[in-house]
Amino acid sequence: MAKLFYNYIGGNWIPAVSGETFENINPSNINEILGLFPRSNKQDVDMAVSAAQKAFRDWKDTPPPERAEILFEAARLLIANKEQLANVILKENGKTFSACLGEVQSAIDMANFMAGEGRRMYGKTTHSGLRKRFAMTKRFPIGVVGIILPFNFPLALTAWRVFPALICGNTVVLKSDENSPETPVHFVKILEQAGLPKGVLNLVHGFGLDVGESMTKHPGISMISFTGSSVTGSLVASNCAKRHAKVSLELGGKNAVIVMDDADLDLAVDGVICGAFSVSGQRCTATSRVIIHKNVYDVFIEKMLSRVSNLKIGPADDESSDVTPLINKKQLDRILAFIDKAKQQGCRILFGGSQLRGGLYDRGYYIQPTIIDQVTPDMEIAQEEIFGPVLIVFKVSSYDEAIKIHNFSQYGLSASLFTRDVNKAFSFFDDAEAGVCYVNAPTFGSEPHMPFGGVKKSGQGYREVGWAAIETYSELKTIYVDYSAKIQNVQFVSKD
Repeated sequence: MAKLFYNYIGGNWIPAVSGETFENINPSNINEILGLFPRSNKQDVDMAVSAAQKAFRDWKDTPPPERAEILFEAARLLIANKEQLANVILKENGKTFSACLGEVQSAIDMANFMAGEGRRMYGKTTHSGLRKRFAMTKRFPIGVVGIILPFNFPLALTAWRVFPALICGNTVVLKSDENSPETPVHFVKILEQAGLPKGVLNLVHGFGLDVGESMTKHPGISMISFTGSSVTGSLVASNCAKRHAKVSLELGGKNAVIVMDDADLDLAVDGVICGAFSVSGQRCTATSRVIIHKNVYDVFIEKMLSRVSNLKIGPADDESSDVTPLINKKQLDRILAFIDKAKQQGCRILFGGSQLRGGLYDRGYYIQPTIIDQVTPDMEIAQEEIFGPVLIVFKVSSYDEAIKIHNFSQYGLSASLFTRDVNKAFSFFDDAEAGVCYVNAPTFGSEPHMPFGGVKKSGQGYREVGWAAIETYSELKTIYVDYSAKIQNVQFVSKD
């Protein structure tokens, strides 16, 4: 019988109020049920918010360096349980063990960095416009923060959201994704073991319409952090705006790599293959488009097709797998629909384009790494986030044309340029409409100490990683001390 898991509310592991559950399935073996999880609803959210509100006052008053000690201990426990956690991610997320180890390390790095921020949560002092008046700002927590997770990086993204929220003094209601709900359970247990007070972190399992929507509308949640599709992000933002709650959105991407004619082509091919097909393209920063200078187009395509034809497609528990299964059938059907429509519109499939069947492939949802050309920039497949191992190819005559195609997108998350020209490299930083830019590297996210986020439909401006996350998860209070021993008024008079 499958193991039964629970919500974590007010320091207690409890079932959903309804008593209903849902199954967590191994994407590398869809016949294996990894566990049964509470199918929660608004009542469970209400309970979690109440627990978080009750814990807020004491946690808010806990000095940040004291909060940091819990995060440092959490980092130590993450290190001690690194392989166990990687195996949990492997089973429920479908990534190879080495990829899962990297995800755990990202969580460790974030714990240590945010713990260090406990002594660096700087405000500012400045001069007043009046005599004998002291002016400064100080950071304060926002309140109860609701965090809604995606499936694709269940530990790293949990750490990226929860640790900055906690170090700033907020309490948290965390919603796991229904496709990877077990990893956050282990994360919560580690923080529980590290000494986090009851009610400061609460975990509610369930589906978006039952749990996520209830969180976005809840009057007791002061901020929502949502990671997911741009369509759902718009609904989240609308619900938060109606009640004046703060919202931070990390949304989709249609990330592009530009390959110039002076690039190291072997390096560029490796970067594109890694960016497009690792984790089966189920990354918001996955390379979805490659824009190639005409002078090297044919050679680049030949090298890329040679490399992609040698990629091994297999289950997560085979460490030699280069491309692993998709998370579920819904995602498979969605990707195949994009490919079919592209074919109907006259696009050419250079490689792949089909579901894999037979043998081990019948145990999961596998699709061939797919490369498509003869695409125009306005086509759906060139505009929409696919979230799978599908790469669109463009040929251009110049850097300026490449930038024009790059920026002809509703998204702007991660971007990359392969070149040896330092002038083009620095121009690219100015020209590319993206929140993260790379030169001679794949389209990835950020290191834990660097801000991460996008522009346009990839986000709304907040950054949830690095030092910038402190700004996202805290409020600034402006403070004056007047020591003039008289009442002074500031007059703002027009100079016209």
